[in-house]
Amino acid sequence: MNVANLQLEGLLMAVASINHVLVRKGVLTSEEIDIALRKAEASETGEERSNGMSASSRDAVNFPIRLLELANQCQPEADMPSFSKLARMVGQMKEPYNDQL
Repeated sequence: MNVANLQLEGLLMAVASINHVLVRKGVLTSEEIDIALRKAEASETGEERSNGMSASSRDAVNFPIRLLELANQCQPEADMPSFSKLARMVGQMKEPYNDQL
C-alpha cells in the first residue's frame, strides 16, 4: 500500500479522535461537527468545484469527509470503529450524484 494512503488513514483517525474529545469535553456538540462536515461536503460537491470531475474523483474528495461524518455519529463514550470498518460503511452509504441518475 502507498505510504501516503497510510498517512491519510492515520490523519483521518486522529481527527476523528480529536472530534470525540471535543464532544466529550463539551467544546462542540456532535451536531455542530456534523454541520461543519456537511458544509465541507456541500462545498466539495458544489457545481463549481465538481464541474468536469468524474464520479470517482468526487468520491475520492468526499471520502474523508464522509468517514469523519460516520465517526462523528459514534457515541463519544464508545470505542470508535476501525478505519477499515468506517471505510466499508462509507462505501455502503454512497449515493449516486445527480449526473449519474
